[in-house]
Amino acid sequence: MRMRKVKWAVDYLTESTHIVTSPDSLKGRWKEYLNCNELHVEIGCGKGNYSLNMAIKYPEQGYVAIEKNESAAGMAAKKFDENESEAHLALIRGDASEIVNWFEEGEVDVIHLNFSDPWPKKRYAKRRLSSKSFLNQYRMILSEKGQIQMKTDNSSLFEYSVLEFQNNGFTMIDFSVDYRREAHDEDVMTEYEEKFVEKEQPIYRCVWKKI
Repeated sequence: MRMRKVKWAVDYLTESTHIVTSPDSLKGRWKEYLNCNELHVEIGCGKGNYSLNMAIKYPEQGYVAIEKNESAAGMAAKKFDENESEAHLALIRGDASEIVNWFEEGEVDVIHLNFSDPWPKKRYAKRRLSSKSFLNQYRMILSEKGQIQMKTDNSSLFEYSVLEFQNNGFTMIDFSVDYRREAHDEDVMTEYEEKFVEKEQPIYRCVWKKI
């Protein structure tokens, strides 16, 4: 379901102090900009809860949240601006198909794909954030020991993604078809995740690194 336009949120994008309007200008300098030792990038951050709460939990890490939907990005930006902790956060309102223009080769330590749009119809498979074209870009910007951490409630997307990762230069280092059957206090829940857990729906998760 596509999010309806929220005017105040779209308007807020021009006011936010966390929005990076020219992310290409920070290419190769994100850790310096965020004053962090480890750089995390969440692609499709929605309303921003995951990046915000992880950045609060791990103040030595920096989080760059990417969201192409204007309304969701505006909501995330407002949350980031209202946060009073020492969290190191930035927000890019844009399409991740341009990600290699924003980050230098080997600059990113962890990429998070949380409950991405499954694009269920075959003709739209190339739009999936775990499709070959995206994976080729992720591989370029990930550090030597970099990881991609993926969570989804969609079994079809998960199956598709496992094969795409396997066939495009990644090796699996963690895998679960019911991630929240055990407590994982080290990893905060997204808004979607909380809803699925309440309904006792399984969360699929895998972690990959470059070969």
